[in-house]
Amino acid sequence: MMPAWKSPSFSRAAGVMAVCMAVGLAVARGDETAEFSGARAFAHLRKICDLGPRPSGSAAMVKQRAMLAEHFRAAGGTVSGQAFTIRDPRAGGPVHMENLLVEWHPDRPERVLVGAHYDTRPFPDRDVVDPKGTFIGANDGASGVALLMELARAMPALAPPVGVDFVLFDGEEYVFSQRDPYFLGSTFFARQYAAGHQAGPPQAIRYRCGVIVDMVADRDLGIWQEQRSATWPDTAPVVESIWAVAARRGARQFVPRPKYTIDDDHVPLRMIGRIPTCDIIDFDYPHWHTTQDLPEQCAGESLEAVGGVLLEWLRGQR
Repeated sequence: MMPAWKSPSFSRAAGVMAVCMAVGLAVARGDETAEFSGARAFAHLRKICDLGPRPSGSAAMVKQRAMLAEHFRAAGGTVSGQAFTIRDPRAGGPVHMENLLVEWHPDRPERVLVGAHYDTRPFPDRDVVDPKGTFIGANDGASGVALLMELARAMPALAPPVGVDFVLFDGEEYVFSQRDPYFLGSTFFARQYAAGHQAGPPQAIRYRCGVIVDMVADRDLGIWQEQRSATWPDTAPVVESIWAVAARRGARQFVPRPKYTIDDDHVPLRMIGRIPTCDIIDFDYPHWHTTQDLPEQCAGESLEAVGGVLLEWLRGQR
C-alpha cells in the first residue's frame, strides 16, 4: 500500500485413523462449527515466507501461485486465474501478473469479496541500513494470504444465501520509484468487473460488499478503522458491522475509531468496481518495508483475532 496520511489469530491405531478421516472430511466438505486457528494460519505464513521474496513476475511468485491453487482446491474452492501483462517500469519489458480467484458456492449470485495482495515489494526501501536488501514480507504480503488459507476450512459449510470469493491480488506494490503505480491487480479486477456490469444484461454475480485484509499479523496488533472506509456512505456500514462482531467477541485488537487514511486495494474496488469495500489493516507496524518484516515479528494470536472476527462476520451475512 502507499504511505498513509495521518488523520488525527478400541485401539490407538483406530483412533488415529478416525482423526485422519475426520480431518480429511472437514477439508473436503467444510465444517460449519470450525473455528479459526491462529496456529494453523501462522504455519501457512511461515510456509509462504520460506519461498523467499515474492515480487510480481518472479519464480517465487509462480511457486506461490501454484501452492495456493493446490491448497484452495484441496479445501473445496473453485480456483481460476485472471492474467494480465504490464510493462516493467524499469526497462519496459513485459511482466506477467495474475490475480487468483477462489469461489465458494459459485451458484449463489449474491456474493462477498474477501481480498489480499500476495505479491511482495521488490525491495525494503524504507530500511535505513539496507534499502536494496532482501524483503520477505511476512506481514506485508504473507499475512493476508495466510489468513485466507486458514479461513478456507470453513467456507464449504458456509450457510446460504451469500457466496464468497477470495481474490489474491497481484501487483499491489510492484514499485521501484515514486512515479510507479500501485494496485495493478485490484485495478485490473475492478475494471473487468465494472465492464461486465455495463455491457448488455447485468452479469449474474454481484458483490454485496468487500473486505481487504493487509498487514494483520503484527505481534502488537492494533486494527484501527481506516478513515475513508469508515466515512464513505456505502462502506461505513461494512466497517460498523465488522467492528460490532469484534466487540461481541472481545477482540480488543479492533479499535472502534478511525486513525489513518490509507490507499490500498479497497480504493479501486470501490471507486472503479463500485464494490463497497473496506480495509482491515494495522498501519502501526514498525517493520513496514524493511528487512525485518519477518515471521518473528508476527504472531498466530493476531491472525486468530482477525480471522475469528471475519469468519463470524461472514457467517452472519444474510
